[in-house]
Amino acid sequence: MSADTTPTDHRLKPATAHETRQRLEHERATRLTQLQALAEAGEEAAEHLMAAQKETLQRVLKEIDAAFARVEDGRYGTCQGCSKPIPAERLEILPYARYCVPCQRTTD
Repeated sequence: MSADTTPTDHRLKPATAHETRQRLEHERATRLTQLQALAEAGEEAAEHLMAAQKETLQRVLKEIDAAFARVEDGRYGTCQGCSKPIPAERLEILPYARYCVPCQRTTD
């Protein structure tokens, strides 16, 4: 390696509280938009499917609100199963995650 280059650290750095709130706001806005689209679609033939999607979206919105509460009280990013830090990569993909992957598998 030449003296004028530095190695690149490819690991994700933990998000700041502001960045976390922005990600959660984006997730919330996306889910609310999806709920609005379902409400406007209203076709009887797809009623069962839309009901299931609506239930899932409402569940995710509750998870997002719970993540906001964890940000506020300082518990965000800590697994609720094992109390270890949730990897930044997981939080990048699923910012409202409550569990690390191993603990999530035991709750499913």
